Amino acid sequence: MQGVIQAVRSHGNVLKYMVLQRIHIREPIVQPYLFSHFKSVSSARLEEHGFESTTILDILKVKGKSDDGSWLWCTTDDTVYDAVKSMTQHNVGALVVVKPGEQNSIAGIITERDYLRKIIVQGRSSKSTKVGDIMTEENKLITVTPDTKVLKAMQLMTDNRIRHIPVINDKKMIGMVSIGDVVRAVVSEHREELNRLNAYIQGGY
Repeated sequence: MQGVIQAVRSHGNVLKYMVLQRIHIREPIVQPYLFSHFKSVSSARLEEHGFESTTILDILKVKGKSDDGSWLWCTTDDTVYDAVKSMTQHNVGALVVVKPGEQNSIAGIITERDYLRKIIVQGRSSKSTKVGDIMTEENKLITVTPDTKVLKAMQLMTDNRIRHIPVINDKKMIGMVSIGDVVRAVVSEHREELNRLNAYIQGGY
């Protein structure tokens, strides 16, 4: 994943080069001029659209409040069994944990990994163990804000070897994104950038 991030960060120039290479120019003398003109003009015109512009807020808008676990949660008093059952029903790998009666105040997070390591491996009962006993507590959480850039979020998740990251705004929980959400956003952003580059070459700008 580290290599993917590095590749993404340098992908802009690669795409520009690929687009230019796809242009068939009969007059070789024209190509150096076009390449120079493209570098000097396109960066200014495309700057507002450039790479790494997508934020976590953009991902949450696409997901919506009820899709892919964006707003799924459980409480510290729920049993691990009920939490895992909820994950299974909604096809997600983690739930935000809140204190009873405080839905917007995050207390921690429980993941499939917590279940495997702290229940299955240790031979504990999921029906008698509370979520609060095995969750990753708030003070140990890695979080992002709505304004965090997608590539920054990807870097945090890679460095800390986590697959889900809560989104906090003004100390309140507003959603959660997964590594899958982040990767899809990066791929989409680069696809759109390539389309813009093609449009620029064809006179669309």
